[in-house]
Amino acid sequence: MVRLTNSILSGFRELLLEFNIPFKSLPFYIRWVEKALEVTNTASGEVITRKKGQDFLLKIETQYEEWQVRQAGEAIKLYNYFLSQQKKECADAGTEEKWQKTLLEMKKRLRLKRRSYRTEQTYLAWVERFFKFTSKSPETVSGEDLQNFLTNLVVERKVAPSTQNQALNALIFMFRHVLKKDVEPYVDAVRAKERRKLPTVLTKEEVSKVLGHMKGVYNLMGRVMYGGGLRLNEALRLRIKDLDYARNVIVIRHGKGGKDRVTLLPEALKGDLDSHLDRVKDLFEKDRKSGIPGVMLPDALEKKYPEAGKEWSWYWVFPSPKLSVDPKTMLVRRHHLSPTGVQKAFKQALKKAKIHKQASVHTLRHSFATHLLEQGYDIRTVQELLGHKNVQTTMIYTHIAKKNILGVISPLDMK
Repeated sequence: MVRLTNSILSGFRELLLEFNIPFKSLPFYIRWVEKALEVTNTASGEVITRKKGQDFLLKIETQYEEWQVRQAGEAIKLYNYFLSQQKKECADAGTEEKWQKTLLEMKKRLRLKRRSYRTEQTYLAWVERFFKFTSKSPETVSGEDLQNFLTNLVVERKVAPSTQNQALNALIFMFRHVLKKDVEPYVDAVRAKERRKLPTVLTKEEVSKVLGHMKGVYNLMGRVMYGGGLRLNEALRLRIKDLDYARNVIVIRHGKGGKDRVTLLPEALKGDLDSHLDRVKDLFEKDRKSGIPGVMLPDALEKKYPEAGKEWSWYWVFPSPKLSVDPKTMLVRRHHLSPTGVQKAFKQALKKAKIHKQASVHTLRHSFATHLLEQGYDIRTVQELLGHKNVQTTMIYTHIAKKNILGVISPLDMK
C-alpha cells in the first residue's frame, strides 16, 4: 500500500483535527487515502483527480458498507483540500523532519511507559500543535515557548482548565523524556487550578428509572457499571475471565493509572449475564469459524502468546456487532462496543425518565459510591472498590451522602 510521507501525514492529521474528525477515526481517513492512492496509481503528495476518485469509490461500493464509502469520499476531499492549502510552516527546511523524529521518539517513550493508545494519540496531537505554533526546531524550544503556547490556548482559544492541563502534561512529557530539558520552573506558572465540583448523583429511584429505559446490552452494561462502580472504559474492556462468579467479584485490569482491582459482581446480574454470554459465545464461535484474528491483547501478550486472543477467556464481555480496523496493527478484528453508543443510550434514557440533572453515564459510578456510604459502609472499603489512590478523592462523596443522612430539619419545615 502507498504510504503518505511523514510531512504530509502530519499536516493531513492536523487538518482532520481542525475539521473535528474524532481521534479514533483518524487512522481510517488516512487508510482510505492511502488505499485510494494505491488503487488509482497516484503518488503521495499528488492530488487524486475527480475521475480517479469516482472510479475508486465505485470500485469499493461492492466491498464496503454505504457509510464506509461516504467516509472514503470525505477523506479524499479533505486530502485534496489539504494539498491545495498546504503551506510551509517553517523557514528551516529541516525543522519539520526534526519534529517528525521527535514525534517518533515520543511514541516510543509513551509505549515504553505503557501509556494507553488514546493517551498516545492525544499527546502526539498536542506536540504537533505546539510545533505548528512555535515554528522552531526541537532543540531550540524552551520553557518560555511552553508558556506562550499555553497562554495562547487560554486567551485566544479559551480552552477549559482540564484541556489546558492535558496539553501541559503532553508537553512536559516531551520535554522530560524526549528533549531532556528542564521546564519545571515554568510548570506551576501555567498549570490551571480546577475547581473541585461536587459530582452529580442520582437517587436509587432515579437510577432504577434510567436503567429501565436503557434497553438490551446497554441496560446490562449500565447495571454492571452501577452495581460495581465501574468507569465506562472499564466496563467496555471487560473480558470473560474477569467475571468471577464463585467470589461474586469483577476483576478490573489496567484501570485508571494502570492499576488492577476487584469490585462487586451483583448476584442480581448473574442470570441476565448468563443469557448475554450465551449470545456472545455464538458470536465468538462465528469469529473462529470465519478465521478472524483474535481480539486485541494488552501489552506484549499478543507477541508472547499469539493464539491467546482466539481463546474464549480473552473475548470481550461486550463485543461490537461489527468488525473494525485495529489502529495499531491495522488488522480487521472484533473490538468491544463503542463508548458513544452507551453514552447516547444513557442520555436518551435520562430524557425519557424526565430527570433534569446534568448527568452522564459516569454518574452511575458516582451514585454507586454515594449509595454505599449512605448504607453505612466505611470510606476505605468504598475507596478500594472505586480504585482511588488517595482517600481524599473518595471523601468528596461524603459531602453528598451527608446531605441526605444528616437528619437536620430545615427551620422552614419546623412547626
